Amino acid sequence: MPALRTEVTEIVTGLAMLGFPSLERALAVRPDWMRNVGADEFDRLERCHAEGRYAVEFATAWANGRRFLASPDALRGRVPDRVEWKGPHRPPGYEQLPADLRVDHVYLVSCKYGSEVLANAGPSHLFDRRLAERRVDRTDWYLQVAPEAYQELYRACLDHLAETGAALDTDAGPWPRHVGDLTPRHRAVLKAAFRRRWPPAVAEVYQGFAWAVAAASADHWRRRLSTPARREEMLWRLLRLEAAPYFVLGAAVDASPLHYRTATPWDFRERHRVRAFDVWPDPVGQPLVRWRAEVDDRERGEARTTEGHVEIRWSHGRFAGVPEAKVYLDTPHHEVAGYEPIT
Repeated sequence: MPALRTEVTEIVTGLAMLGFPSLERALAVRPDWMRNVGADEFDRLERCHAEGRYAVEFATAWANGRRFLASPDALRGRVPDRVEWKGPHRPPGYEQLPADLRVDHVYLVSCKYGSEVLANAGPSHLFDRRLAERRVDRTDWYLQVAPEAYQELYRACLDHLAETGAALDTDAGPWPRHVGDLTPRHRAVLKAAFRRRWPPAVAEVYQGFAWAVAAASADHWRRRLSTPARREEMLWRLLRLEAAPYFVLGAAVDASPLHYRTATPWDFRERHRVRAFDVWPDPVGQPLVRWRAEVDDRERGEARTTEGHVEIRWSHGRFAGVPEAKVYLDTPHHEVAGYEPIT
């Protein structure tokens, strides 16, 4: 079941498109042309609204839906016959379009609130396959790109536990010599022991590890972006530009409203030219790779820059789970080439 905040932002955005004079009226009617929303969801929304919870999200979602209804770039004042909420539905395959709502079988809408995350991918999927082919991949990226630094970090952690008198002889069994041989039970012990800050002696080793992972990841990525066509395609995929346009309605991290239409790669190329796409490691904190695209906007007659970064980290806490690559957008959405604000 989606989180309550997600239900508020997505369902209320759809309800606002249906022409009701107020949110209260929409919740009272419970329109069956707001598809895939049942009595349980409406009960939760009514109770949440009456209690004053998520008041900002209710207001922003309602305003965004009303804007979409009135906008000449969207519904142009025509009340749709149906709005379908994706809700807890799981796609049968690898679905590229991040749509939460479908309006009259035509308009696809993504509801994005308080997040600058563009993608949460496996490192191999991003740095090796350039987001082109998604498949189940349990590769330990740290072991693949920085095995010596990873082993050094592991040894530093064991040394710290031994020096502080922590019991290493646990139910997990004897500790392996090599980090690649850790069992899930060993990893659980390390996760619990280093849940918060790294101890000073380990922190110094971790900084070397973080730099090694970031540098190797950036190198992997750079070598696979060897042509202008690949670099342009990479930017499309990072920005989630798809074969069909879709709309994004929501709010940025600073609570400012978001309302824009994504261009397709065809639209993007008609208007823009990618002059450069650069990636480089950043030696700050956890393994981090920054990216920047420089684009000529022929319509505006100016250069535009879009920047972001990738955080490479364990998926379920330190030493737990395989690493993930979380892609962030650092440029405000309404300044990004390919994101067209709706009026």
